[in-house]
Amino acid sequence: MSLPPREPPIAGPPIRLAVCASGGGTTLQNLLERIGDGRLSATIEAVVVSRAGVGAIGKAEAAGLPVTVVERGGRVLDGFSRDVFDAIRLAKADLVVLGGFLCLIDIPADYEGRIINIHPSLLPAFGGKGFHGEAVHRAVLESGARYSGCTVHFVDATYDTGPIIGQQIVPVLDDDTPAVLASRVFAAECRALPEAISLYADGRLRVEGQRVRLLDPIRE
Repeated sequence: MSLPPREPPIAGPPIRLAVCASGGGTTLQNLLERIGDGRLSATIEAVVVSRAGVGAIGKAEAAGLPVTVVERGGRVLDGFSRDVFDAIRLAKADLVVLGGFLCLIDIPADYEGRIINIHPSLLPAFGGKGFHGEAVHRAVLESGARYSGCTVHFVDATYDTGPIIGQQIVPVLDDDTPAVLASRVFAAECRALPEAISLYADGRLRVEGQRVRLLDPIRE
């Protein structure tokens, strides 16, 4: 997988994002807040949701963002994926962020290496089909693991298997419930995802097989 080169944000406009969601839009809200207070040099040009009526729609509309609903339902994968990326191309997005997007997608050639996902565990543990939302945190607690966290990774053709960009670790405490652990992991997600977006925008990520190399900052 090769990444398209990008100039540092200082030398050009903020990176243009498309955000895909299937639920409440907490990841979208985090990005909006980071952009709003200047901690993330980006704009959100499109929001694509896979279900009508989800909370992400209201959050996007409140921020004045265009929303496209592409329902998965019983549709074939290629038709669903085509409609998703039609909306993304229309927005001229540089990078696609999957934030709680629960649908597998076919990645077209022009967006290879330009899609990242945030997952609420330390992949490869507790990843794959069916591991999303509370199910992840319940599985972590049932396993007896002492640590959990989040993972930002490039998206490939299967669930949660793309090259890992970054991870943040949180402790698992004796009295944790799935909801309590989820809140601690989400706080880590709020830091990890914007950091990964900034590294991508700065041209500091290079994929070598399944490894992501962090390059030194570009100096003027």
